[in-house]
Amino acid sequence: MIMALIMKKISISLLAAASVVLLSVAVLAQGPLPQPKQEKLLNGLKVLMWPMPKADSVTVTVRVHSGTSFDPQGKEGVMRLLAENIFPEQAARDFFAEDLGGGLSIESNYDFIEIIATAKPEHFLTMLETLSAAIANPTIDRPTTAKLKAALIEELKLIENDPAYIADNAVAARLFGTFPYGRPKFGSTASVAKIDFADLLDAKQRFLTADNATVAVSGNFDRVLGFRAMRRYFGAWLKSDKRVPSTFRQPDPPPAAVLSIPSPKAGAHAVRFAIRGSARGDKQYAASRIYALILDARMKARVPAEHSADVFVRSESHILPGMIILGFDGQRNESPNANGKVEANELVAKVLSDPITEAEFQTARSLFREAWSKRSVTGLFLDSDTFKTASPETDAAAADTVTIDDVRNFAAAAAKQPIAAVLLNSQAPAN
Repeated sequence: MIMALIMKKISISLLAAASVVLLSVAVLAQGPLPQPKQEKLLNGLKVLMWPMPKADSVTVTVRVHSGTSFDPQGKEGVMRLLAENIFPEQAARDFFAEDLGGGLSIESNYDFIEIIATAKPEHFLTMLETLSAAIANPTIDRPTTAKLKAALIEELKLIENDPAYIADNAVAARLFGTFPYGRPKFGSTASVAKIDFADLLDAKQRFLTADNATVAVSGNFDRVLGFRAMRRYFGAWLKSDKRVPSTFRQPDPPPAAVLSIPSPKAGAHAVRFAIRGSARGDKQYAASRIYALILDARMKARVPAEHSADVFVRSESHILPGMIILGFDGQRNESPNANGKVEANELVAKVLSDPITEAEFQTARSLFREAWSKRSVTGLFLDSDTFKTASPETDAAAADTVTIDDVRNFAAAAAKQPIAAVLLNSQAPAN
């Protein structure tokens, strides 16, 4: 519940979703993937447009291809605060909802910052002008930054005592060390407190630049007018004068020992196991997601039905290889083991090593296909720029082209990896 509330504040709920028609991956069943009209502005900004004359609104998505993984070590939270500085006041969201008849959403994660705005077609130009003023040249001042920083610290305080949150962060740190994916996505109360005003200005100059972004427009608008307006409103957005690093030192293998840490809440425990997953742009991405779905089904099938909601498998893919987490949550009066008879580590070892059957593959692929079909075409094209996928078309067809051998090969490679393990228990000593 707490996490849901925090995430609602971290990424303002997408008001646009209910008011705009977006092309989904399901359109592949009816023909080729709809291709956008494209243009690259002189400042390096890539523009994608899908005119849809019958839509009742227009959606503009601005994707900045650098996320919280670029936070300076020890000052995690910089990129989140940068995203918050784009539209720091509630008045902006009210303006989009009340005056433009649409909505505004801002998301930041390890991989990107994304601003999604919608408006009625008659307000298209006003929306572009408003977005460009905030994104291309955000007003980052000390008082606003201080206010946003204090608000983020208060949000983090609410979740830093949550056992599941602690366990998730601990196993990520165990698997990745000081590598960006091993650090809290939005920082900690300690790291955010260390952020200076200069850190925000530096991040703005390095990452919030035209040549590090893609803008996608879909809905009811005139294509010629759209490109002309993009040049007018976003053409002055500056390019970067500093090189954005594209590589990170790969993390060392995780320690073999289980990390035991005390729970902040009496009776609460959590167990986490993690292995390296795939990158979002890897050919193995679909196989890794299907493999995670197979593991999740196996985990739930091997615990009593009343505890099936307390076990999970989660796959996280990023610009670089992410992880697959196998988790257990519960209370002390329940066994911290999987079911009271089988130790959690034994259960994990078994679900990782059992051969993948055709039935498991088909069921998991159907689940992946169902979820994947809800992706927007816009999202696939933006992902191609962020994650360097083979192509939006290849990405869209992934659920239909992946084979059981692909999944078995991924599983075989995963089985050879060292596993990071964390036990959070109210009786556990701190390591």
